[in-house]
Amino acid sequence: MKITFNETAMKGVIVIESEKFEDHRGYFREVYHSVSYGPLGKDFLQDNLSYSKKNVLRGLHYQLTNPQGKLISVVRGEIFDVAVDIMRGSPSFGEWFGVVLSATNNKQIYIPPGYAHGFCVLSEYADVYYKCTELYSPGDEYSLIWSDVSVNIDWPVSAPILSKKDQGAPALAQIPEELLPEYKG
Repeated sequence: MKITFNETAMKGVIVIESEKFEDHRGYFREVYHSVSYGPLGKDFLQDNLSYSKKNVLRGLHYQLTNPQGKLISVVRGEIFDVAVDIMRGSPSFGEWFGVVLSATNNKQIYIPPGYAHGFCVLSEYADVYYKCTELYSPGDEYSLIWSDVSVNIDWPVSAPILSKKDQGAPALAQIPEELLPEYKG
């Protein structure tokens, strides 16, 4: 199985492309293999699956005490997936990277701890599957507002459907420094 790891301008954020085998029955694609994905150097402890409708935007979320690295795949539909560097002291602090992931383009993204993560749904619906390097800790989740003008993400939706929590998230400049992860070089 051919797998390509593509570094991005954001340190540690990697776009992964894997081979897909199709025939008259459908297709087969490997979305994770501990040996093949060894270059990530990560052990994954939790798997999640979310279903969302068109124009739903989830995020931007991060964990501070138990930060999660995330390997994101789309099983059905299409999303625009975003990572924002929120690590104090990072040379790319406040910068973002986005990529379209779909069930047909064979792309995944790995977002390491220290980044806020979010996505919006471009298709009628999307099933998003992601593996996490740490277990979810409900008391350790923080948010960054999706529309922060200082980050200036070029979202492909103008009026997304948001949760109440995501609607009330602060801008990056409003988050106290002690509630941001620290850059470790």
